[in-house]
Amino acid sequence: MLTPTTFRSVEGAYLALLRLATKEPEHQITARGNDAREVIGVQFQLPDPRQRLPYLVARKANPVFQFAEALWYLAGRRDLEMIGYYAPSMRSSSADGVTLGGSAYGYTLFNPASGDTIAPFDRVLELLRTETDSKRGYLPVFSAAELAVSDNPDMACLAGLHLLARGGRLHMVCHMRANDLDCGLLSDVFSFTMIQEYAAVQLGLELGTYTHTIGSAHVNDRNAERVKKVLYEADARRHPQHFPFPAMSAETTPATIARVLEHEELLRTNQAQYSAEDVAALDVDAYWQQAVLLFEVYRQIEHEQSESVSRDVLDALHPGLRWLVGHRWPACVTAGGEQ
Repeated sequence: MLTPTTFRSVEGAYLALLRLATKEPEHQITARGNDAREVIGVQFQLPDPRQRLPYLVARKANPVFQFAEALWYLAGRRDLEMIGYYAPSMRSSSADGVTLGGSAYGYTLFNPASGDTIAPFDRVLELLRTETDSKRGYLPVFSAAELAVSDNPDMACLAGLHLLARGGRLHMVCHMRANDLDCGLLSDVFSFTMIQEYAAVQLGLELGTYTHTIGSAHVNDRNAERVKKVLYEADARRHPQHFPFPAMSAETTPATIARVLEHEELLRTNQAQYSAEDVAALDVDAYWQQAVLLFEVYRQIEHEQSESVSRDVLDALHPGLRWLVGHRWPACVTAGGEQ
């Protein structure tokens, strides 16, 4: 039987692909001014898509951005104002300095197409509610029209997401035309598995497997030094970190996403500041309070230029998120904090 390689978490898939592309590349390419090593047509599967975070000191994954991007997608947004705050480098991909194009996957998924009144995501959910074992739950993102834009600065890397309800579980297959394995893969898998889990919640299904397929899997030469450090760390450690992440709350709805983003905006614009006690009293459940806590952490770092993030806020974070924050911003974690 020909099936994709499975990994306990995205970290294992990330490391395996880095090793493949850097040590056994099929091609050395130059695309849009970037030299890279590439392998063509790769695939992996996560039996538990909730294990969507990597715990590698050398990689310094940013959980604040990952939650922000996932929420940005789920809300169907394409504004640069929000996402550019968490990832200023994305501003260079905007043609007008106000919105993003192909990479605003949520805008395509969660808004009606021209001439339609229902978003593709909602149409697919309705299909899966009414047609048992449907094979037609495909959500295309990449558009042929993008090819007609000369020097397109922001062409979708995501071709589409395929939702498959089988045996009471919702599986998803993701098709990428291309993936930067060091920079893009981790945030992509985080966001897409969040979309998968969100869809499962709306359908009342258990979370199934996540399969990720890539046409061009590549590592840019400019990132070679960091990749080398990441692989060295992975090869040298005896006991990899592992923090199982909880399930998305069954009460999550579009209104939930909207409420979380209301708090995100208040914190992003420094119109509010929250203690852990404040967050615990908000109108969102414990699962989504973790995202708000992360946004408060980032508010303190960005707006207060704080030398240490509030101890109560750090202590209220899920242990895995606290570990990631401590290694991403070690100078901002108070003495004695868990890292």
